Amino acid sequence: MSPSRRRVAVGSDMRHETADAVAAHLSARGVEVVPCGAVDGPDTPWPDVAEAVGRLVAQGAVETAVLLCWTGTGVSIAANKIPGVRAALCGDPETARGARRWNDANILALGLSTTDAAAARAIVDAWLDTTDVDPEEAANVARVGELEERYRVGPLT
Repeated sequence: MSPSRRRVAVGSDMRHETADAVAAHLSARGVEVVPCGAVDGPDTPWPDVAEAVGRLVAQGAVETAVLLCWTGTGVSIAANKIPGVRAALCGDPETARGARRWNDANILALGLSTTDAAAARAIVDAWLDTTDVDPEEAANVARVGELEERYRVGPLT
């Protein structure tokens, strides 16, 4: 993927000003937005939009993603069922930075009911601007991958 043009999926189960603000903010940053669910279509059940976005991340079609539902919890739970996904529900920029740096999280989950547009933009900026994973946490991140393999029930098809 070209470092000059990042691809980021943005998915929401419902049309909401915060989801729209995230997509617009990413575009303004020069990011290619891959819309999913209600970001550019009809309301979509949260497990379905989480699966669509999670698959894009797991298959390497996008660099990272932002997933939104009313609390952010549902999409984070559903996305984390997909092998290769490490979705983190973040309510502030510092948590987003930590999720990227220490957990190598690859999907940012946000709550529509708790995150206004301005806060979402700040959280997304912290997420995108944190690119270096702490090398001291590499073994822990690898252990998460081992857990995923240990409990895998079938292939991603």
